[in-house]
Amino acid sequence: MSHRGTDRQIDNIEFNVSDIARSKAFYGSVFDWTFTDYGPTYTEFTDGRLTGGFTTGEAVRPGGPLVILYADDLSETQRRIEAAGARISRPVFSFPGGRRFHFLDPDGYELAVWSATPQA
Repeated sequence: MSHRGTDRQIDNIEFNVSDIARSKAFYGSVFDWTFTDYGPTYTEFTDGRLTGGFTTGEAVRPGGPLVILYADDLSETQRRIEAAGARISRPVFSFPGGRRFHFLDPDGYELAVWSATPQA
């Protein structure tokens, strides 16, 4: 997540994969995606328009990638999400480049919100 997103818009899509090198080879050869590695468990991809990531940091989740939204104010966005009835599934945590949390929408879909702003 090397680029700061626009407030409350989809910013990133993250795939939990079992083998980053295999995923890079597949998407690079099929779709010409390019990659930036951030350690052994994360690589960012770009298709020229949208960025995303491959991570081995969590279990592979069949059914789709994790959609990640960007927020200028992470705390306020979490407050709004909870006020609208969503459940926080993973509390705020830090990672190189920012902080994020995960939530379940009313239908049970898991999404995440991140911010480049360090914790106050």
